[in-house]
Amino acid sequence: MEAESPLDRPENVPAVSAERLVDGHLPSEEIPAADPSSDDDARRYPSTIGGAFYLLVLAGTGVGMGIVVWGDWRTGVRWIGAALVFGALVRLVLPSRDAGMLAVRSKWLDALLLSGVGSALFFLAETIPNQPG
Repeated sequence: MEAESPLDRPENVPAVSAERLVDGHLPSEEIPAADPSSDDDARRYPSTIGGAFYLLVLAGTGVGMGIVVWGDWRTGVRWIGAALVFGALVRLVLPSRDAGMLAVRSKWLDALLLSGVGSALFFLAETIPNQPG
């Protein structure tokens, strides 16, 4: 006989935003009714504007990686740095609840880390000397 687990099965847990939770639980007036006709699993788009900007940052980084592999590495590194600095600016402008996956830590720490790494990539792409040969 299997012991009863204190955790709910995934299909029994309502799909809600973590920002609405209080001490890990929804307030009783906000508990959604189970709707078997809704198909939340079929959604394939970001739920916040920050999610869309996150995808733009990923796309810019992917373009930069492609340029690094098949073109001039300095240009590719500049693209990656620009994507990260763009992500830092978006993180500063958007409120935390709308920032999507750009929000990992506090707003200022996220922006500082993103802009710092992006600026460092720009600096390195400009200052590393060309190698002979």
